[in-house]
This record gives sequence, structure tokens and C-alpha cells, in this order.
Amino acid sequence: MSEAMSCGSKLMHLLRAYDIDTLFGMPGVHTLEAYRGMDAAGIRHIGVRHEQGAGFMADGYARVSGKPGVCLVISGPGVTNAATPIGQAYSDSVPVLMLTSVGATNDHGMGRGRLHEVTDQSRITEPLTAFSVIANDPLQVREYVARAFALFESERPRPVHISIPLDVFKLSDNQPVQRRRIRQRLAAAPSAVTEAVTLLRAGKRPLIIAGGGCTGAAAALLELVTLTGAVVVPTIAGKGVLPDSHPRVLEATLDREATQTLIASADVVLCVGTELAEPDIWLQGNLPMGGPMIRIDIDAATLVRDYDAAVSLQADASLALHAIVEQLRADGFSGTGISTAEVASVRAAERAALRPIEQQHIKVLEALRAAMPADGIVFADMTQLAYTGYAFYPCEQPRQWFFPAGYGTLGYALPAAIGGKLAAPERAMMVIVGDGGFQFTLQELGTAVEQRLPMAIILWNNDSLAQIRDGMLSRDIPTIGVNQHNPDFLKLAEAYGCLTARPDSLAALQQAVRDAHEAQLPTVIEVRESADFLSVRP
Repeated sequence: MSEAMSCGSKLMHLLRAYDIDTLFGMPGVHTLEAYRGMDAAGIRHIGVRHEQGAGFMADGYARVSGKPGVCLVISGPGVTNAATPIGQAYSDSVPVLMLTSVGATNDHGMGRGRLHEVTDQSRITEPLTAFSVIANDPLQVREYVARAFALFESERPRPVHISIPLDVFKLSDNQPVQRRRIRQRLAAAPSAVTEAVTLLRAGKRPLIIAGGGCTGAAAALLELVTLTGAVVVPTIAGKGVLPDSHPRVLEATLDREATQTLIASADVVLCVGTELAEPDIWLQGNLPMGGPMIRIDIDAATLVRDYDAAVSLQADASLALHAIVEQLRADGFSGTGISTAEVASVRAAERAALRPIEQQHIKVLEALRAAMPADGIVFADMTQLAYTGYAFYPCEQPRQWFFPAGYGTLGYALPAAIGGKLAAPERAMMVIVGDGGFQFTLQELGTAVEQRLPMAIILWNNDSLAQIRDGMLSRDIPTIGVNQHNPDFLKLAEAYGCLTARPDSLAALQQAVRDAHEAQLPTVIEVRESADFLSVRP
């Protein structure tokens, strides 16, 4: 396509060339030129109620679809509103492209008091993105879009922000639309593969910590476990990379004592696609390891951060693991590793150490899991039910459980699940959100109703910011600001047009979730922490 049209219209055709067919946004006077070409380019626009929702929906869409998510918002307040979801995507390495307007090129930095003016808009998101730039002509728009998608395809896929000045949006663009492709992922150096294989062959108690960076490498990881007898401990982002039911897989319990003791007893530890970040291990220092560390990551900085690895492989996780497996197979290697009985003992120890409130959560989580199809997807918010769930909600596949562990923002789950449901409308979708976090983004119920999305929205209600409240109580601090006044959530949901339920038993909860999947609209299901049917003896 080479006919002349405005740069904003041509941008929509350019996105379509990069296989983008869905865009999340809120129209504004400064982005109208993009909307001019949207229908003609075949781009589906999902209108949101707040720019934060657009960013979270793009994030959820990317996580489920495997394609970059795209959001379009105005300059100034649109950018600052969307900065929180962009920060979440940065923390979790999610490919999100944020397109925004910005003041006209001759106004940049002039302080004229223009509408939505920011002194230097690109610097707002610079710490939250792989790169944040202002495209000063149509050629730069195409160049920056190409660089963004090249990064998404070949490097650590962090978000990108491209600002387009008002006058550039309107400029005529007669250049052809063409996608620039990168198909090759980074392979591991053969010498590093050999060093890693040598350590694995020598290990009698190998253990693998599998992060979000290896969710696309499940087949190779499973074969490596079969060859070496290694035990796998997933991070929160790596949850489900191998089935939780596998006898050599622990639950996502890196932050729990029995699992940490097992890791300390391993004589070689392979870490794949993980930063070993604080929200995964909750230790003041490093995670203790009983033997040499092998580290695989696409990001060079991660390979040398915090830990002294014996072998570091900068590579795509799937390519690196396949290379290791091929060399072990060629050598005819077969290891026994840690016994499955010991793995089962660790799992039992973690369950035995659960506090009463976590035992209550387990009852709910087991009921929810029973009501979900095998391939059902969960988006969870920062809430105590999810803090137990990230470890103990069973997953048999990667990309079934999504949780904002790193950046830790409230309000993530609902809009992200909307994006996820739009990416995979055939799969059952469940949201787990607390009463505090729900009020950050509950207005996106309007988007879910408008799109007629069947979703089970589990509202865990304890009428407080319970995690913070409990922290105050444990430190003998007055409980200030944590016992908020809540609305009648079900009436509020009904006002948006949602279906609602307030189950009075675990069986009723399961039925409500099943009914939600068969409905034509989202269903808000309120579960009160204080409900009699959830009581657990201390």
C-alpha cells in the first residue's frame, strides 16, 4: 500500500502489517487521525473507561495471545494514567506497544501551556520501557515501529512507548507499508552448552528453577527433566511450565522454607529465564544453593546480576535447553536425581505449614479449580487469596495463571483478563480480585459488558486492605487507612449490566463459576472471607 494518507491513518495499516488486529484505547482530540484509518486497516478498537485499563488490557492480550499488545492514548494525562500498566509490563517482560500523541514539534519544551503539555513526555516512561521516543516525521514512525517489533521478537520483550506529535499525525504519508522481519532467536554458544552439560552430568541432585522466560520451552524442559532426574521449581511467572501434577515438579513455593531447604541441598542448580526477584524468594539476600549455578537468560544484565554463576548462557531458553538436551542425549546420559518420594515429602511439608487463613484459601482455590476447565485461564490481583493461589492453585499448562508479582500493582486483574479473553474467546476466564484492588479499575466492567465477555469475576471481600492491616497488627502499628468503606459491589456490578452471585456454599461457588462460563455477560461472584462455610479451625 503506497497511496497517500495521513501519517495517523498509515500507522494503522502499518500495525496491521505487523499482525496487529486489536487495539485498546480511549479516543481523544489529539489522536483522531489514527481513528480515521482504523476501520480501513482492519483494526478492532476496544474502548476503555480509563487509560490505565487500556494498558492492562494490552498486557493481558499479549500474555494470552503471544503477540504484542497495543494501546493508544492521548498525551499528558493519558500517558501518566497508562504509565502504571506500562510499569507492570516492564517488570514482567510483556511486549506492549504504547502509542500516544504529543504536542506539535515546534512546541516541544517551550512551556506554552498547550493542552496536555508535558515538558518532555518521553522521559515520563523512559524508566518503564525498553525505549521511549518521539517520532518527528512519518519516516521515524515507521522506523520506531520496526525497532519495537524487532525487540519484541528477538530480545527481552519489554514495552515500548512511541509519541507522535500532533502535526506529524496529520502529515501526508505516501510510502509503502512493509513489515520488517526478524526470525532468528539468539542461540547459546556451543562452548557454554558443553560447560553446562558437564556440570549437569556430574550432578547427583540437580534442580531447575524455571521462570517466565521459559514458558515457551516446556517441551525441552520436560525432556531435560526426564534425562537428568532434575526437580523443577517454577517461579510465579513460570507457573505451569511443567504440570503441577508431575512427580518431579514442586509448586511455586520458592519463598517457602521446605523448598528453600531442598534448593540448598541441590548439587547443581539450573536457573532458566528468571531474575530470582524478591517477590519470588522473599529473602534479604540471595537464594542459598548447594552447588554451582548454571544460568540461561536472553538478557545479559540478568546473567551477571546478584549471583556468581559457574556457567552463563545468553540465549533463547528453548534453543539453549534443546542444545543441552541434544548433547546429553548424544552422550547417552541418564541420571536419577532427587527421588520423587523426597519431592512429595517437600510438597507435603509446604502444605502442613499453611496458616489457618491459607487453609481457608485452599478450600476456595480447590473449589475454583474444580469449576474451571483444564485449560482455563486465571488473572489474579494483589489480594491474599491470590498470594496463596500463586503457589497452590494447580496449573497443568504454561500461561494459565497471571499475577502482577513484580511491580505489584492493584487493579491489574480485571482489565488484563478482558484483554486475555479477547485474545482467546474460546477459553474460560476467571478473575480473582480483592475488594480493595477491585475499586482501582472496576469501571472496566463497562468494557466487559459492552464486549459481552463471559467471565467469572471472583471478588474476595474482607472489607479491608488485609495484607497491610495484618502487617500493621504484627508490628503494633495502628490500623490507619486499611478498613475502608465499601459499596454494595453486587448492586454496582448490576448497574453496569453484569450478572451477579453471592454463593453460600462451596458447591454453590463452583456452580456460579460454571454458570459464568456459559453466560453471555461477565458475572461478579462475591465471596466474603467471613462466610460461615469457609471457616477453618486454627
